[in-house]
Amino acid sequence: QVQLVESGGGLVQAGGSLRLSCAASGSTFSGYRVGWFRQAPGKEREFVAAISWSGSSTYYTDSVKGRFTISKDNAKNTVYLQLNSLKPEDTASYYCAAGRGPYPLRYGGDQGYKYWGQGTQVTVSS
Repeated sequence: QVQLVESGGGLVQAGGSLRLSCAASGSTFSGYRVGWFRQAPGKEREFVAAISWSGSSTYYTDSVKGRFTISKDNAKNTVYLQLNSLKPEDTASYYCAAGRGPYPLRYGGDQGYKYWGQGTQVTVSS
């Protein structure tokens, strides 16, 4: 069982930055792929980024490439999502999730992720 807790959200002006954290407890991230998702009011959940359990591979959806960076610190059992050059359309609740299985990093379906955090709100003002 893996418990995930996100933090780091907040209100920021367009062009600003935030760093989201996803801390695991109950188990380490060893062997788990970790992804970040976001959901804005009235919209479907969007798969944003993912990192392999080794940290050697990453995936980003096109809309965040070059602006967001996913990374992990095994010593702290934490995965980060650095958000730069934020836009109002990045406003959403951001969730991290962890999963195992033979899925490529670009796969963001529910079957690929078993454990989910409670989310952290990111609001970008124009």
